[in-house]
Amino acid sequence: MLFNPSRDEARAFLIESWRKRRANELLMPLEDLAAQLIAKHPEHHAVFEDPDASQGKDYLPEHGATNPFLHLMMHLTIEEQISIDQPYGIRAHFVRLTRKYDSEHDAQHRMMECLAEMIWQAQRDRIQPDAAVYFACLERQ
Repeated sequence: MLFNPSRDEARAFLIESWRKRRANELLMPLEDLAAQLIAKHPEHHAVFEDPDASQGKDYLPEHGATNPFLHLMMHLTIEEQISIDQPYGIRAHFVRLTRKYDSEHDAQHRMMECLAEMIWQAQRDRIQPDAAVYFACLERQ
């Protein structure tokens, strides 16, 4: 099954996953993973706990705003990449960075920077994302 939600669907998924965790409701595996990741980001809890204020909000980097929804979705992306080792070799980079930074979470944040760089370059150049760009950035971490 292809998981390609719209912005609003992705935000609703994260908000609902966090709500269910806080209410001690049964979570599906992906919801549980999302809730675990949100739990590691207490600086964003208020966003996920007030959907009326955050669901449609734009988080503009030029205003110094971090988009907590994008941040968490990138964590989910990296978790998926690591679990299936796609692109091939990504798991080895994760292991290396985890050892270097002594933290899986910090390693994922470094990977996130590289994932964002790859996506930005692809969008800028109007081409498909290039794993070589991703891996070159990871090598510099």
